[in-house]
Amino acid sequence: MGSFGSARGGRDTGRPVRGIALDIGSSRTRAWAPGAGVFADVPSGPVRRGRVTDAASQLRLLRRLAASAPGDDGYETVVMLTHPVLAAPEERAAARRVVDELGPARVIAVDSARAAAAYAAPPGGGPLLVVDLGAQLTEVTLVVDGLVEDARLAEVGVDDLPESGSVPDAVAGTAADMVSDLWRHDPTGAVRGALRRGVLVTGGGALRLDVTGRLAHLLRARIRLANDPSTSVVRGAGLMLTSALRHPARLPAR
Repeated sequence: MGSFGSARGGRDTGRPVRGIALDIGSSRTRAWAPGAGVFADVPSGPVRRGRVTDAASQLRLLRRLAASAPGDDGYETVVMLTHPVLAAPEERAAARRVVDELGPARVIAVDSARAAAAYAAPPGGGPLLVVDLGAQLTEVTLVVDGLVEDARLAEVGVDDLPESGSVPDAVAGTAADMVSDLWRHDPTGAVRGALRRGVLVTGGGALRLDVTGRLAHLLRARIRLANDPSTSVVRGAGLMLTSALRHPARLPAR
């Protein structure tokens, strides 16, 4: 397995630790490494609605990514693995089992909304609404002080939209409905505050101006597009990984 960047001092061993951030999406699998950035952005193995449906195929893909990773061989590996915010425990476990087959020393799981916020949140702090417009999933998450306060998920994405030119409410309308539901169940006013700051939109669907324009109209709110929104999740996971590698003693045990 190739190196994914390194930091001195693996937990309790003093050996170098290498790292990789992985975002296994329904459409694309993306990989990030310290010092290299996003070094892979390729079609996923069989993944349906955020769930790995063919572990063997996905494992072959990840092995190819490992072989293409920059750098020399290291010792131990830390993988920062993203997952949908409301992924069920069994779905998270299935994705982790695939990654474990690569032989990483430790796997750190992080939800996609917190990863996106780590990369693209506007300055100033405060509550944040993250709308992730994926290929087969749409997620709306309220992030407060870096933690997920509430979230909604719908198994619909931009792959489900008809040809351009039609009203994209299958995605934009669904996202707006989920924001409204968060608002109805928010006694603190955080959703209102987040809407005033602007909604952070990530995922490949953020590149669809018909979708983001319709969403802005429905929410009557400003839309903030992440820089390179299709890779914002893996880039944010990479930033979180970098922070973890700076403090090897705090890394999870093997």
